[in-house]
Amino acid sequence: MRVLHFDCFSGISGDMTLGALVSLGVPAEVIQAGLASLHLPMRVEFEPVKRCGFAAVQARVQAEDEHHHRHLRDIEQILLRSDLPAEARDLALRIFRRLAEAEAAVHGQAVDQVHFHEVGALDSIADIVGVAVGLCWLRPERYTSRPVPTGTGQVRGAHGWMPIPAPGTLELLKGVPLAPSSVEAELTTPTGAAILTTLVQEWTALPAFTVQNVGYGAGSRDFPDRPNVLRLILGTTQAPAGVLEETITVLETQVDDVTPQALAYCQEQLFAAGALDVLLQPVYMKKNRPGVLITVLAEPTNVGKLENILFRETRTLGVRHYSCQRHKYPRDNIEVSTPWGPVRGKLVHVPQGPPRFSPEYEDCARLARQTGRPLVEILQTVAACYCSPSPPSS
Repeated sequence: MRVLHFDCFSGISGDMTLGALVSLGVPAEVIQAGLASLHLPMRVEFEPVKRCGFAAVQARVQAEDEHHHRHLRDIEQILLRSDLPAEARDLALRIFRRLAEAEAAVHGQAVDQVHFHEVGALDSIADIVGVAVGLCWLRPERYTSRPVPTGTGQVRGAHGWMPIPAPGTLELLKGVPLAPSSVEAELTTPTGAAILTTLVQEWTALPAFTVQNVGYGAGSRDFPDRPNVLRLILGTTQAPAGVLEETITVLETQVDDVTPQALAYCQEQLFAAGALDVLLQPVYMKKNRPGVLITVLAEPTNVGKLENILFRETRTLGVRHYSCQRHKYPRDNIEVSTPWGPVRGKLVHVPQGPPRFSPEYEDCARLARQTGRPLVEILQTVAACYCSPSPPSS
């Protein structure tokens, strides 16, 4: 699997991403041809530069000055009328919609009413579309990023002076782990935040993979004490054929003073908050005290709220957490028609074998309670309905 890691230790912007992609090996001509298909008065040039002694590529967009702003609908029409490949066009549309949703939330407007200011200008359109074209040429299968530094201080925008991170950037970064930074500058722009939050599936300092190539994209400023660059790292993982690899976080704590009812409630709360799985195991603790080991499997972005539930519901004094890799079979969520209505389930794709269907327990238990039939009969009937195009009669 090809993994692209955003090592944004100095933040991220659209032009930094564009330069890093060319440094990584995306042909400049591919990006330039994609932008030419928009039929707008702009183009981008790529120039080798140095930031604090490190070689990088800087993207410089050349565009006419404009005195009007665009709505999301205007930008969508530009992209839909273009000759962009469908994959690149759709990715650019997703990034622009992320931006529009963030601006709408900040200004209390409907998405279609939002005026794009800076991000609706030609240079920002070039950044986003160029990045989409470059990523579709590179074709990573997974995206990761380190926690994001935003910088400090103030920045002047279309609505005057605002604190860093700007309101739109902060809205985009909801749920994203941020990194501390004392640099008095806007390290992460709204465009950079939109690119990250549209793509990234895991937030980690560095994923477990084999490095294939590295690219450096230069920011417009040259800081005296650090290289103002975005580093993109392209790598591969070696999961078995037909198996997906992902990084998850494991949370653990053991308790000896919680009732079974409270543990059951805690487990329900953890699942409701997005836990992948929750395990309760009897253990013997210090001085042979009997207790329970609680193990929670979680997506990295959910660690904070799951940890809060453990502290709140168990009164534990500490929670351990660590990252680990896991391999899993691909699966799809599907519905099966049965004599009693639709039943949800998972269709697991097994390499070198037919798919496996697993009915959703809660749906089957609900049907068993409603019909008075044994649960095992419901499970067998639902499985038969998956195998047969027409459900058996009840």
